[in-house]
Amino acid sequence: MTKWIFFDLGSTLLDESLAIQEREAQGGPWRHDLDRVYPGTYELLRSLCKTHKLGVIANQGPGTEQRLRNWGLAQYFDVIVASAEEGIAKPDPRIFQTALERAGCLPQEALMIGDRLDNDIAPAKRLGMRTIWIRQGWGGRAVPASEEMTPDRQVDTLEELGALLIQ
Repeated sequence: MTKWIFFDLGSTLLDESLAIQEREAQGGPWRHDLDRVYPGTYELLRSLCKTHKLGVIANQGPGTEQRLRNWGLAQYFDVIVASAEEGIAKPDPRIFQTALERAGCLPQEALMIGDRLDNDIAPAKRLGMRTIWIRQGWGGRAVPASEEMTPDRQVDTLEELGALLIQ
């Protein structure tokens, strides 16, 4: 039984396409001010938080929780674990273990949703979490190279994710 649903942020709930374009054009640092919340994010989180505890496990720069507050998303999450604050980055299993410990959740009671097979799906599966690959952003073009990188389910949009998770 799934008690907790954990989300990656970039290319999962946040559209980073403008920041990626800027970074490629300028060759400079990441501009979080260019990140945008994907359409459907608020509705999805509002529905899911009625039936599940929600968390974030993300590779993000400093200030993740404040950015989530600024976007009006922080209210939906009970646990926020971000790489800059933790000093651990995905795919290191310790960042997932940290989130599970803070949630008081066993891996088999958790679902991880992310756009990257290498950073989100494989490490979560190794710990025993269920996984959903959301094929948005550049990570959505990957091809699972092994069983451990093969998600339990896959969707192309947040709308499809909602149809799968909300009963």
